[in-house]
Amino acid sequence: MKAVAAGVPSLAPFFDEKSGLGEDAQDVKAQPVRGSLQQGDTPGLYGGSKQPTVCDVDKLKAFLTDPRNDQKAQAWARALGITTGEIPEYLDRLTPVLLRHDTLVKNHDYKKGKAVPYDSLLQAGIAILVDQQGQPAAKCSCGNPLRPFTGDTNRISVKFEDGNKEWKGYDRSSVVAVRPAARALEKIALVDVDDPDRGINRPVGTGGAKDDTFDTRKTEAVPSLAGKTFGEARQALADKGLATGYDTGSMPADGARVTATDPPAGTELRFGQYVMLSVAEGASPRGGSTTSPPPSTPGTSAPGTSAPGSSGSTSKSPSTGPSTSAPSGPSTSTSPSAPTSPSTPVTSPPPAVTSSPPPTTTSAPPPSPPPPETTSAPPVTTSAPPPVTTVAPPPESTGAPPPVSESAPTEPTASVAT
Repeated sequence: MKAVAAGVPSLAPFFDEKSGLGEDAQDVKAQPVRGSLQQGDTPGLYGGSKQPTVCDVDKLKAFLTDPRNDQKAQAWARALGITTGEIPEYLDRLTPVLLRHDTLVKNHDYKKGKAVPYDSLLQAGIAILVDQQGQPAAKCSCGNPLRPFTGDTNRISVKFEDGNKEWKGYDRSSVVAVRPAARALEKIALVDVDDPDRGINRPVGTGGAKDDTFDTRKTEAVPSLAGKTFGEARQALADKGLATGYDTGSMPADGARVTATDPPAGTELRFGQYVMLSVAEGASPRGGSTTSPPPSTPGTSAPGTSAPGSSGSTSKSPSTGPSTSAPSGPSTSTSPSAPTSPSTPVTSPPPAVTSSPPPTTTSAPPPSPPPPETTSAPPVTTSAPPPVTTVAPPPESTGAPPPVSESAPTEPTASVAT
């Protein structure tokens, strides 16, 4: 992960950074985030300035459509998944903004006639172009194409080199990656990086000439979101100018049910402030791997059973004894699974029954007085490692290590803890 500081020229740019394509803003302090993945329409995600000429889209278009630059144009278009003929129309839909967060992207250098991708962290204050869904598309100062960062935002190692010294205020917890908004935007709500009380409504595809301003100090009440899906709640907050936060490792799935908000409904917040959403367990987080639903006990899969304090974490929710000691994940919670049962009765049952319970009156397994119907099933459940057993030991058992099978299984759910 290569750091790219504001105002530091690229070593292998697509275009000469002295050509006036764009200019970064200096000394922009990265804002804290409440969730490392954010949608492109998150209120206050991007910034603006009273000096709107942070990126000269017309100059970039003229360069890319010049026949003399055809090789660069082909590499540039290929990196963005378009054709060279689509470049003018594509650029007309882009909007210049300033980063308010240190932002993860897939950047591209121009080397030997090709666009060479690499993951990078762009410092707050860097000028970029974003598409209709708020997704970073190009770095203004050098024109390098940008694509979404697809790695794990919680596992990054940033290298500060090639003149990109670690910037003041760098905080890994303030790093964000951007996902496209669920719908195309008509305008992007920005915050003036020099005056946070001033908001800027910038129509998509314009460079600042049609901006409208608004007061970011005006407050909106947090709506009642309990029971809504995460996707519905996020959109409701965006419509009110509020940002969506979460404290799970990955962004919750859009279908996850919201159980609580922090602050609670009715609280007045100013533009761009975060509302933390807690979601019910059982829904897979977006962009994260979760293996907890399969091995979880039946009672934990119901969406409404999680406590609000869980904040939507879908990994390893409240587990009982059997789930914590099982070494093999999903196969431990369901005893009917055939693959593991044949191996256990051959090894442990015979010696366990004949040697360990001499003090009891039922030491001889064959002639034991208890009903014979349970003598065939116990061997499947007597293996020591997994505590998931299907046979009930006698209530009056004195706690002998191996489970004794002489009593009638009146309570199949009880098991001997070893």
